[in-house]
Amino acid sequence: LGVNTTCGASNISFGLPNRAGINAAFLAMAIGAGMTSAITNPLEAEIRQSIMAADVLNGRDPNCATWIKTYREPPAAGEEGRRRENRRRRG
Repeated sequence: LGVNTTCGASNISFGLPNRAGINAAFLAMAIGAGMTSAITNPLEAEIRQSIMAADVLNGRDPNCATWIKTYREPPAAGEEGRRRENRRRRG
């Protein structure tokens, strides 16, 4: 229909232990089904990760840029300089 949909995502896990895990799985499923916004706790790491993964899998994170920026390991000390030097040598 081309309209936004919102739900109270944390209602799905009311009274359960490890609510963030249940909510994260529910959010990924709901996003896949077309949900565009949710009332949930954005401070939960599982929630943020689930939303970002859904964006990757649904093609809303071009080239996985946000995912990579968030989860890529930083280069070891001095490694970035060596990488730059190797690229310069290769031309």
